[in-house]
Amino acid sequence: MAASDKQNTLDYINQMFPTDGCCAEASLSGVEPLMQKIHSEIRRVDAEILTAVRQQSNSGTKAREDLAAATSAVQELMNKIREIKTKAEQSETMVQEICRDIKKLDFAKKHITTTITALHRLTMLVSAVEQLQVMASKRHYKEAAAQLEAVNQLCSHFEAYRDIPKITELREKFKSIKQVLKSHVFSDFSSLGTGKETEESNLLQQLSDACLVVDALEPSVREELVKNFCNRELTSYQQIFEGAELAKLDKTERRYAWIKRRLRTNEEIWKIFPRSWHVDYLLCIQFCKLTRSQLVEILVSMKEKPDVATLLTALQRTLEFEEELAEKFGGGTRSKDADDDNEETERSGNKSQTVSDIRKKYEKKLAAHDGSQHEEQDGQKDSSVPGAGFNFRGIISSCFEPHLSVYIELEEKTLMDSLEKEMLEETWEIEEGSQTNILSSSIKVFVIIRRSLKRCSALTRNQTLFNLFKAFQKVLKAYATKLFARLPKGGTGIVAAATGIEGQIKTSDKDERVICYIVNTAEYCHKTCGELADNVSKLIDAQFADRVDMSEVQDEFSAVITKSLITLVHGIETKFDSEMAAMTRVPWSTLESVGDQSDYVNGINLILTSSIPVLGSLLSPIYFQFFLDKLASSLGPRFYHNIFKCKQISETGAQQMLLDTQAVKTILLEIPSLGKQTAGAASYSKFVGREMSKAEALLKVILSPIDSVADTYCALLPEGTLTEFQRLLELKGLKKADQQSILDDFNKRGSGISQPTIMAPSSAPNTSIAPVITNTVASPGAITSREDVLTRAAALGRGAATTGFKRFLALTEAAKDRKDGPFRKLFNG
Repeated sequence: MAASDKQNTLDYINQMFPTDGCCAEASLSGVEPLMQKIHSEIRRVDAEILTAVRQQSNSGTKAREDLAAATSAVQELMNKIREIKTKAEQSETMVQEICRDIKKLDFAKKHITTTITALHRLTMLVSAVEQLQVMASKRHYKEAAAQLEAVNQLCSHFEAYRDIPKITELREKFKSIKQVLKSHVFSDFSSLGTGKETEESNLLQQLSDACLVVDALEPSVREELVKNFCNRELTSYQQIFEGAELAKLDKTERRYAWIKRRLRTNEEIWKIFPRSWHVDYLLCIQFCKLTRSQLVEILVSMKEKPDVATLLTALQRTLEFEEELAEKFGGGTRSKDADDDNEETERSGNKSQTVSDIRKKYEKKLAAHDGSQHEEQDGQKDSSVPGAGFNFRGIISSCFEPHLSVYIELEEKTLMDSLEKEMLEETWEIEEGSQTNILSSSIKVFVIIRRSLKRCSALTRNQTLFNLFKAFQKVLKAYATKLFARLPKGGTGIVAAATGIEGQIKTSDKDERVICYIVNTAEYCHKTCGELADNVSKLIDAQFADRVDMSEVQDEFSAVITKSLITLVHGIETKFDSEMAAMTRVPWSTLESVGDQSDYVNGINLILTSSIPVLGSLLSPIYFQFFLDKLASSLGPRFYHNIFKCKQISETGAQQMLLDTQAVKTILLEIPSLGKQTAGAASYSKFVGREMSKAEALLKVILSPIDSVADTYCALLPEGTLTEFQRLLELKGLKKADQQSILDDFNKRGSGISQPTIMAPSSAPNTSIAPVITNTVASPGAITSREDVLTRAAALGRGAATTGFKRFLALTEAAKDRKDGPFRKLFNG
């Protein structure tokens, strides 16, 4: 028993018989009755257990008896099944003995019936063959056709009796009769077309009945008959057009007129042929093949190149004839042009069409064309039924393909002449009210190309169209060359050195507008070239589609864009020449005070304010941004180097020049707003700040005291050279003797120090590029703290505050927006 059960028992006893106090003795009086009750309950439970055991014993005995009874019943059932099976076998044997004689009778009946049927059919076959022989001899074609069908059906029943002599004899006789019928039919059809049909009224009806006989014969008989008929019909055609008079390219149209006339005049007569024979369809196929072979012979035998007009006329008439046959008989499809001609755009006098109007013409250009190939047909195709795979388109016209080079030469010459004409008529101006800023010659050139493409695609879409596409490439490259030739030539300066352009570029306001028009035109041509290539790819056969590529032409126009923008920058740079010269002529060494910005700064501002708004309105944002970057990269270094071209600069002169530098920087930063294109202003502002900060740093070095000029130069211009430093000392007015000690100190410092790096801040686009020193200068005799060097350099202008607020602004602009660094400490107090 578990401990918990024992505990529960003890608790129960203690509860029934408490042991504490006066109740303990009183509770003992109930022990005897309780024990009697428990003994009584035990006896009752023992009796129930005994009863259950007895019942279980009785149930086991009954189960064994039931099992024995079931086994006995199963055994009895098996015996009955074996008895039934034995009786069934006996019954089957009895039935087979009874039916054995009946089966023999059934087989005998079946054989007799088959024999009677075979004899009856044999009788019918003999009779039918004899009747067919009579009909064949008398040329009763209508009755013979029906009889042929009957004999064919009867013969099919005797396929299993081929080895029987009588059957073999009948089959041979039937075969000879069919041969007789074939010879009679072919003989009668030989008179068709000789004029006998008009003399003998019943001839056409007889031939119509003969067609029924041909249908009843083998399919090869019908094919042979139709082939003979077509050859006989085309014999006269071959004789006529092989003669010297008509065997010419300019007589091609008469060939097609002959066959059409032949089809029209014999339409009623040829109704004798069943429609399922498609005699006219097969005749046209034979005609096309024969015509092709004759035209090939004519083209190959020509001693000189064919006349383009004659060649194209023959090709055009051939295409029209093939189209007529394709529409009449079906087979092979080729979509017509999906676009409608916009006559107003095509007129050369209409120059106000939008770019989208022109582009839509190419986007719509033959969009639904299938570009089906004109393959040379062979006799192995199933061409007996119209639309069964034979394609009339190209069956004749494809023979012109190897000889169309003269056409491409003419098209190329026409395109080049048109280009020259348009360039002569080009005004290099945009008409007032025009919605575009592109030259009208570009629109006209693509209109001319579109017309040429339409002409050629209507004639061929194979090698000739690809050759024309290459002619388009030549024309567009020539146009790009002419656009480039219109750019102003010459030039000097940084951009000229980078681009290799020699001479000085001088541009007027008109020149600047023309350059912008050239940029926009080249961009339009670049995009439209891609659309033209896509349209040609859709039109041309699949084998040439992958070779259609305008990337080289597009590269030409991209080069025009780049050269135009660089020329534009160079033209602006050239305008600054007089202002840069004026800057060097200012007496910087004798200035007495710092005033407003100098006249040359006003000149720079005037140049930019007169040009930038026009350029911003004509150039797209991406090209305007490119122009700004190139302008900043040109003007910033040029301004820096121009300082060295000045004569001696006094402290007041350096302060005035620093003010001018800040003013030029402000002017450059306002260019995006001036051009009304501020999309890339942030990056441009950082670029301008970085370039102009070099000039500011140079002027601050000039303002530094003599004893610290070398330290200040190394701190603010770490990439400076000894030559520039020596020139800087000359600008400060030092004599050769006084310079030597400073140069010696600079050289010593150069060999013993690590050149510091100036890092550009990136917090605000308008912030000047204040120097942040990252390496430590360690040199004997040098100022011990780099912060002291920078602080003293900035304080040079602060000590002369009596000259006015503008000078103070010029000296502090570079540091006032910074949140940390040595310059910021000057203004925190």
